[in-house]
Amino acid sequence: MTHPAMIRRDHLSTALRLAANGVPVLPLRRGKVPFANCPACLYTACGGRPHMKTPGPCTCAAPCHGWAAATTDPWTLHSPQWAAAWREAAGVAYHPGGAGLTVLDLDHADAVDWARATLPTTRTVVTTRGQHWIYQGAMTSSNGVRDGVDIKSTMAYARWRGPGSGTLAALPDVVRALTVKAPTVYQATCIDALPARAVEGTCRHRKPTYLERGITMAVERISEASSGVHATVYATFLAVLSVHGRCGCLTEGHTAQLFAAAQAKGESARHCADAWNNARTRLGL
Repeated sequence: MTHPAMIRRDHLSTALRLAANGVPVLPLRRGKVPFANCPACLYTACGGRPHMKTPGPCTCAAPCHGWAAATTDPWTLHSPQWAAAWREAAGVAYHPGGAGLTVLDLDHADAVDWARATLPTTRTVVTTRGQHWIYQGAMTSSNGVRDGVDIKSTMAYARWRGPGSGTLAALPDVVRALTVKAPTVYQATCIDALPARAVEGTCRHRKPTYLERGITMAVERISEASSGVHATVYATFLAVLSVHGRCGCLTEGHTAQLFAAAQAKGESARHCADAWNNARTRLGL
């Protein structure tokens, strides 16, 4: 029987070997999940590490914040702050996106059969219930893209189960397309009477002060919404685009102002993009 201490040392050895090859790693505790945040970082009180969903100034030396703590720095991996985690580690994880990789986590035999019939062959790692298919290239992570299929890449971790077999293939478009969902259509209220569409080249609102005042009013409308934020955001985008969608007045800065106002009210960047695209589609832009 292998002594537990030797198992833990083996986990650290594996992590150091991966780190030397440019793969960011972190220890996994019992249950094969990352170690919990230290008291100073609980509930992201520290603001979170850079590059997380909520970027912040965290410089915690412990393996806090899950995938965001993954590192290739051998000094960090050997540090006293990480030593306790390695003593209790039940496995090693890595951040695929940080290594420029995407892992297709196939949870059962049907998912594996689908991959074999649909996707280009690549490096394959056998797991307890299925397989990991690993591609060269990073993308957005997403769970449940198909029955038994998760995508682990940026802002995610995958359990290290060995190098696998086969040659890494480039991330195919068919995998990227798995995360593309039909846009959510928002039903806005009180938008029956829309401003007349502007004709390209004839916009009467090219005066900077007029346009800026309009954007300010749109931002205020979103910011003052107390309920029905989805509908308000969509209706506001629709109104702005109906006036300036064709004339070329709107800049990326104006769009950023509107998106920022919506996100301040709790909308995600994805919802903002969906609402904007839905408004453009309705207006035929």
